[in-house]
Amino acid sequence: MYCKTTLDNGVRIVTEKVDSRVVSVGIWVEVGSRDEHDLNNGSAHFVEHMFFKGTARRSAQQLARELDVLGGMSNAFTANETTCFYATVLDDRVPRLVELFADIFLNSLFAPEELEREREVILQEISMVEDTPDDQIHELFNRQLWGRHPLGNTVLGPREVVGALSAQHLLDYVKRFYRPERVLIVAAGNVEHDAFCALWRQELAGFTAAKGTPPPRTTPEPVAPQRLVYPKPLEQVHMVLGTYGLPIAAEARYTLFLLNILLGGNMSSRLFQEIREKRGLAYSVYSYLNSHRDCGVLAVYLGIDPGVATEAMGLVQRELTRFVQKRVTAEELAEAKDYARAGVYLSVESMETRMTQLARHELYFQREVPLDEVVAGIAQVSAAEIQSLADALFSRPLSVAAIGPLARGAVDWSVLKS
Repeated sequence: MYCKTTLDNGVRIVTEKVDSRVVSVGIWVEVGSRDEHDLNNGSAHFVEHMFFKGTARRSAQQLARELDVLGGMSNAFTANETTCFYATVLDDRVPRLVELFADIFLNSLFAPEELEREREVILQEISMVEDTPDDQIHELFNRQLWGRHPLGNTVLGPREVVGALSAQHLLDYVKRFYRPERVLIVAAGNVEHDAFCALWRQELAGFTAAKGTPPPRTTPEPVAPQRLVYPKPLEQVHMVLGTYGLPIAAEARYTLFLLNILLGGNMSSRLFQEIREKRGLAYSVYSYLNSHRDCGVLAVYLGIDPGVATEAMGLVQRELTRFVQKRVTAEELAEAKDYARAGVYLSVESMETRMTQLARHELYFQREVPLDEVVAGIAQVSAAEIQSLADALFSRPLSVAAIGPLARGAVDWSVLKS
């Protein structure tokens, strides 16, 4: 059963009661790296880390111990548009979890000594990404695709900025963006909505918005496609090719979902079969979507030998062109729909995934999106709609980012549409 309540201060609470012994609880805040600029990039992520580093009542060690004692699992993440703190616990531990989360959320100290320790942790996290080229390449590609817009910045932020952020910088960021109207609390599992709301109403009684309003988010303008190589002494070339996609709530979202599956979303997809299975050019090849409130990305990742970079790019371009020139077969479409439908039903077996879906539906649709509606939306997509969307998306030349041992002139960009 789906229920929604908005507290007097503007905090939204959404729950779904499910027959289970566990409950997954998440605090979602509508703040992320796109709410930053060049001089404070990395602030949202740094704040997320500091929320676990001590409150007036609990030290960082006590917080860690209490979260462990609750059992289950707990974590947090920062993305482009949201920050989330979540835990999955046994149903009888929910009151204790709510009190603990409220303490973290409202009373974190941002103590200078803890901040310095966590700064070093984040700098190591940045190094880890830089040492993982199949992660770093996505950051490089996003920078090319979005240009100077905040979506082109990384979630972690650059070293020099993270190294300069002070406790006051972060506290000011919290005051500016952690406002009741931007907070969504979600729970899925064996949870009684009214009792859950009562717990939070008590804990959040003093949570009010600071004066002023945060700057509005701006929609990015398209940037001229770039094709860049970032030389690095590696064994492989890691490459991303892509273009702009659709916003999360776009009318054609189910069409895009199926197009991605057909392109490179599973083992029977065109790219996987052509590049890996038939030609053995890559171990890892896939396509993916990264959609935001007002824009999105459709991209292809390849991990390849430097000597086949041009051939692999040409094959990707050929498959994209095929979608435009010829409709997918009825058999292909039916199989993609079966795969998508199975994924939808399997996803709800995880309470954490149910909680995440509830949050995304509220954040981007402002309502419940029933499972049957999703399945029906997938079923109604036609081959003609996929072809039409492919024509709209792939009419623009691809942006390309590649990192690895590629010499200047080693790639023939002419195999791509210009």
